[in-house]
Order: sequence, then C-alpha cells, then structure tokens
Amino acid sequence: MLIIVLTITILYLLSIGSFVYGFDKVVDFKMEDLSPKTKFSVIIPFRNEAEHLPQLIATISSLNYPKSMFEILFVDDESTDDSVEKIYTRKVDLKSINFSVLANERLTKSPKKDAIAKAIKHAKYEWIITTDADCQLPKYWLDCFDSYIQNNTSKVLVAPVTFDKARSFFERFQLLDILSLQGATIGGFGIKKPFLCNGANLAYKKDFFYTIEGFKGNSNIASGDDIFLLEKAIKKEKNSVHYIKNNHITVTTKPEKDFKALKAQRVRWAAKASNYKNTFTKLTGLLILLMNALMVSMPLLAILQIIALKTLAYSFAIKFLIDFLLLFKAARFFNQESYLGSYVFSSILYPFFNVYIAFISVFKGYKWKDRPYSK
Repeated sequence: MLIIVLTITILYLLSIGSFVYGFDKVVDFKMEDLSPKTKFSVIIPFRNEAEHLPQLIATISSLNYPKSMFEILFVDDESTDDSVEKIYTRKVDLKSINFSVLANERLTKSPKKDAIAKAIKHAKYEWIITTDADCQLPKYWLDCFDSYIQNNTSKVLVAPVTFDKARSFFERFQLLDILSLQGATIGGFGIKKPFLCNGANLAYKKDFFYTIEGFKGNSNIASGDDIFLLEKAIKKEKNSVHYIKNNHITVTTKPEKDFKALKAQRVRWAAKASNYKNTFTKLTGLLILLMNALMVSMPLLAILQIIALKTLAYSFAIKFLIDFLLLFKAARFFNQESYLGSYVFSSILYPFFNVYIAFISVFKGYKWKDRPYSK
C-alpha cells in the first residue's frame, strides 16, 4: 500500500509541479496601441438568461473597439423567459453595433454546439469569438485579441476566465477551483501540452473551424464545445494554438448559486471526460482523481494502521503545498490573492467533493438549462 501511495503522490507532485513551471513559461503578452485591423464575429448562445443579458450588453456597449469592426450574434436556444425581449429593450446600448438575434436549430444532442455552428454560418468575419450570456467583457477585450493577432500567426486563441467576485465561502470555494483550472490551463500551454480552455473566452478562425470539421464526432455530447474543439485543433495544427496571458482580455463570470447547481455543472463536466481523445488530458484527470481519492481514504487507512500516520501527513502536505503554489500564481495573475485565505478549509473539502462528483457522474445524468441529459 505504501508503494501505491508514494507512486501516486510523486506522480501528482511532478504533474502539478510541471504546471507551476509551465505557468511562468507562458510570457505575459503586452498589448500594443495599434491601429485595429481584425474584424470579429462574437457569438453568444443563450437560454433563459434574462437575468444576465442586460449586464452583458452593458459591457458590450463599453467595448473600446471600433463598432464597425465587430458584430454580435446572439443565438436563442428556445428560451422560455423574456431573454429575447431583454436584448431588444437594451437596443439603445447596442447603438451603432451590428447585432442579430438568431433562433437555434436543433440538429444534434448538443444545443450549444448547434447554436454556435448556426451562428458561424451567419458570421460575416474571419475571426470567431465565443462567450457566454452570464459573462462580463473587459473594455479592451477585442483590442487585446486584435493586438495579439497582428503580432502572431494564430488560428485558435485561448484567453483567461475567472469570477468577478466571491462573497461567501461557497463562492470562494468555486473561485479557487476555477483559479486552479486556469493555472493548469496556462501551465499546460507553458509545457507545450495544452489541454484545457474555456468557451467563455475562446477565438478561432472561421475557415479553420471548418478545416477541422467543427463539432463533428462529438455532437452527441451535450457540452464540450470548447475542449473537444481544442483537441481537434491541437491534433491538426498545434503550433497555431496559443494562450493570451493578459489581464486586459480576462472575461469574468459568476459562480453557481447553490450546491445543486454546482453539482449539476460538475457532473456535466465529468460526463464528457470519458470522450476525451487527448491522452495527456485523460492521464492528468485520472491522476488528480486518484490523488483526491487517496486524501479521502488515507485517514481511514491510518486508523486501521494499514499506513502510518506520517505517510498521510507527508502526502497531504505535498498536495497542499504544490496545489497552493499553482493557485498562488493564478491568483496573482488575476489580482485575486485576497481569496487565498479560504484555501486551507477548501483544500480539506475539495478531495471529498471531487471524488463524490466522479462517483455520481458514472451513474447519474444531469440537468443543463432545465433540460435533462442521461449518461
């Protein structure tokens, strides 16, 4: 048993340690004050987002980029609330901005992928950017994308996402989790093993989307409009897939409101994991699960004297410290170091949460936007 514990712990240390190392290998991108050249089609799928759309539209209206150089394509996925009306009632905020509201066409088991695919067919411009209706966009969002595109040869651009604020411990728990994911995302790019991205801040060339056949091959899976596309892009042309490490391009979103919603979100994420094609992604996910399972089971093993108490202490300390180092780097990048005070308690709870989600995702379906999905 000791050999198993040591093997998993050492492999975990090396894995997360590689992300810590890779985080600093991704050079901070310095946005230049260039004359805008790139035109963008921004795609925003939505379903029952009346609560969030006004705030999103307010940030769209505040974008610094020339209004004539981008369009907004809202795609309504059969909303049953007044989401569409909210868009038109805020039309004054979209003054001089070319925007359309399209109705989604359900062709597959993935409504969001259908929505994005339809919008891409209607898109007028070469560069596609996707984001979500519950997000807020920074003022220099498109300027930063444009500056990077002018200075680099890219076909897919991954950009940062975090929460705008976290008041309660429950929200801070989620914030630390998304910071760890962002840390791993950046670290993966730094070691030349990109494996994560977030569809709330993702850009790619329209023709490249069609070159890699878009969502073909994974449209039977409800979510994954970002990760599966990234996998295909890396397989086709890895050197053209880049991460933009700059705070001016960070999109912010909101944590889930309650545990039920958080559980559904994480089960949805876990449900698609078995369909990943990237071996590195699968191995990393498995190693993280095994390490968290160790943290859950080792107290009992120590009580039963199957392992020594010091073995539990050493393994926990190694995980605690290497996770904190990655979190610290991510929190510093996002200027969210103030939330690290919740790390100690979160680090104790997270292994139980992770194992619980992995377990129930094997047996249960989930709900997404009020629609049930089975395993």
